[in-house]
Amino acid sequence: MMKLDGHISQRFNQDLEDIRSRLLEMGGLVEQQLVKAMAAFESGDSELGLAVSKDDVEVNRLEVETEDLCTKILVKRQPAASDLRMVLAVSRIVRDLERMGDEAAKIADLGVRLAEEGSSPIGYVECRNIATRVREMINASLDAFARYDAEKARETMRVDEKVDDEYASALRSLVTYMMEDPRSIKRVMNVMWTLRSLERIGDHATNVCEQIIYLVEGEDMRHSFK
Repeated sequence: MMKLDGHISQRFNQDLEDIRSRLLEMGGLVEQQLVKAMAAFESGDSELGLAVSKDDVEVNRLEVETEDLCTKILVKRQPAASDLRMVLAVSRIVRDLERMGDEAAKIADLGVRLAEEGSSPIGYVECRNIATRVREMINASLDAFARYDAEKARETMRVDEKVDDEYASALRSLVTYMMEDPRSIKRVMNVMWTLRSLERIGDHATNVCEQIIYLVEGEDMRHSFK
C-alpha cells in the first residue's frame, strides 16, 4: 500500500490532503452528474437537464481551484518522489473529471432534444447498459484512488474494452435502423451522439486509472496498456 511521505510542515501535509479531498469531491459530483444526465436523457426532463448544467459549473470551479492549488504546491514546496507524483496525478485526473462532466451535460441536453422531437428511437437500452458500465468505472476509479490500489485501477481499465465492444455493436444496429427508416436519421443521430459521449466518459475513466498506477507505482501507463 502506497503511503505519502511525512513532513515537518503541517501546512504541506494539509495541502496534499486538500487536493486529494477536492479530487474525490469532484469525482463524486461527476458520478452524480452522469446519473442525472441519464435520467434526463430517458425522461426528456428539461429541469433535470438544467440541474446537470448547474452541477457542471461546480465541477469546473473545483477543477480550477484544484489546479491552482497543485501549481502553488509545485512552486512553493518543490515536492519530490511520491509527493510529486501525487500533485501531477491529481492535476491530470481533475482534467479528465472535468471532461466527463462536459460529456454528461451533453447527454442531458440530447435527452431534452429527443423528447422535443417526439417518437423515441431505438438505442435507449444500449445507452442505459453502457451508462451503467461507465458509472461503475467512475466509481471504481475513485475508490482505487482513495485506496491507492493500482490493481483495482488495472481491473477498471479492462472494463473499457467491454464498453468499446458494446458501443461498436450499438452503432451498427443504429446505422442499420437508419438505413431502413431514413425518417429516423435525426433522432437516431442524437442517440448515437449520446453513445459517443458515454464511450468518451469510459475513456476518461481509463485515463484516471492510468494516473493512479503512475501515482502508486511510478509507471507511466499512457500508450502502453494492453
